[in-house]
Amino acid sequence: MSFKQINNVWIRGISACVPSFIESNADLAILGDLKEAEKYIESTGVRQRHLVKDSGICTSDLCFEAAVNLIKDLNWSPGDIDCLIFVSQTHDYILPATSCILQDRLGLNNECFCLDISLGCSGWVYGLSVISSLMADGVMKRGLLLVGDTTSVTKSSKDKSTYPLFGDAGTASAIEFSNESNRMVFNFGTDGKGFKAIMIPEGGFRNFYNSGSLVEKEAEPGIFRNNLHSILDGPAVFSFGISKAPKSVNSLLGEYGISKDEIDFFVFHQANLFMNEKIRSKLKIESEKVPYSLDMYGNTSSASIPLTIASQLSSQLNSGSHRILTCAFGVGLSWASAVFDVKDLCCPAVIEI
Repeated sequence: MSFKQINNVWIRGISACVPSFIESNADLAILGDLKEAEKYIESTGVRQRHLVKDSGICTSDLCFEAAVNLIKDLNWSPGDIDCLIFVSQTHDYILPATSCILQDRLGLNNECFCLDISLGCSGWVYGLSVISSLMADGVMKRGLLLVGDTTSVTKSSKDKSTYPLFGDAGTASAIEFSNESNRMVFNFGTDGKGFKAIMIPEGGFRNFYNSGSLVEKEAEPGIFRNNLHSILDGPAVFSFGISKAPKSVNSLLGEYGISKDEIDFFVFHQANLFMNEKIRSKLKIESEKVPYSLDMYGNTSSASIPLTIASQLSSQLNSGSHRILTCAFGVGLSWASAVFDVKDLCCPAVIEI
């Protein structure tokens, strides 16, 4: 097990932005009639999703709007931001790094540290550990963690195993150095043997885009996709999630002597309701402590934890002190958990573009 403790850093605010276009799963022909669609909705918890569709909106656009909104509410000056980390698997270009583009768009100073991290479902927790480690010595005082994905563009609309589950979102988390902050603690894990469980087979440098990449094939009865669409091995991912997530949470709490009773909210990656409820049941956590944003936004990959905090917990967290545990798991295969305290957290309302 890999653990990490970070001192002198806290999260000042979290904001989120989603596309304005909404698609209802009750209206999707690939799910069958309304009765079958309702069964899917009940099982996954996903009633609707916000999608970029053909708007030309990228993940960076959503993160940009979330960041602008958060910077304004915190009354920060863009010139005072010392570092920016962008976590996504739907970046603007193969190169350059999207963080560099966002540095310019946001008007940050030319001495700003910028870094892209390519990670999916576990990305926000990993990103939080990286930016907090970077800032813990106090040389850098303020940072932005921009995390999101527009994974809907990687799904085939004829693939009922993936398309109805995923939505798009971008988020911004404001990180600040403070001698008064309590510690953040983390647990990490990776199992690269399972990389094929969630993947896009072609279009990278291992398997280049080629003349056959866009040829649509019937992968399974009634499921059509090409080799630039993502593949999801549902049973493998389910087994992985319900195994690793509870172990990660229990290991983290045990390593640092933290009781579940000390945690105000457990915020899990929004995989799907059936899987997440299995995890909650294994951990014996009361439902009141586990918020969900699946019904409104679906599985938004790396954005799902900060989006859930911004959309479901803003009224509870904007005043007073609270302790939060987050746990994320997915593509890689990769997982991570974190416990941190927040005080008077700035959480603007989720915005749409």
